[in-house]
Amino acid sequence: MKPVLLSIAYLPPVSWMAVALQSGKIALEVHETYPKQTFRNRCNIATASGILSLTIPVKRINGNHTKTCDIHIDNSKNWQLLHWRSIITAYNKSPYFLYYRDQFEPMFSRRYDLLVDFNKELFDNILNALRSKSTEVFYTTEYETNPEFLDLRNSFHPKYPLRQITCVLPRYMQAFEEFHGFLPDLSILDLLFNLGPDALPYLASTSIELSIQE
Repeated sequence: MKPVLLSIAYLPPVSWMAVALQSGKIALEVHETYPKQTFRNRCNIATASGILSLTIPVKRINGNHTKTCDIHIDNSKNWQLLHWRSIITAYNKSPYFLYYRDQFEPMFSRRYDLLVDFNKELFDNILNALRSKSTEVFYTTEYETNPEFLDLRNSFHPKYPLRQITCVLPRYMQAFEEFHGFLPDLSILDLLFNLGPDALPYLASTSIELSIQE
């Protein structure tokens, strides 16, 4: 797969991670006009009650014209504590939660002002947890109107099916599968906490087809 251009994501879905890792070279768009209700500030995890969406509260300093790189986190809300408690409740009995806990927990007690800074550090942590050393990551310095990379900025959305991509995600054991069946394409945390070191080969072997010319 050629290099791809993606939107930033908060604890991105498994399909996003599979595309990123199989590409091996990705650019992350941070100079677009920030769209609402996307994976840029939300993720989905599995709980005893089903899928739970965790959303980072944000402030758009320039209203509807605010760029993603200028989006501020609304730290007047105690969102970090609520998100981490939800993650603990969802995954504390998963096979590898304790193995990765210390890698992620500090980020939910440290203050971040900009969404892009929080997502960048989280993504670095994810790559480290996966032990992925071959992925090159760049961040845009301006809005890419005619990108050289394969443009998948709008291919992942929490409310719509994958666009331009067919991604076959094999079943793996999940904590609450006996209640809800297998829930595909949740946050990468779900894959990490359930598969541990096998998460990287899972992502590398995931079947991906693009419906646009590469």
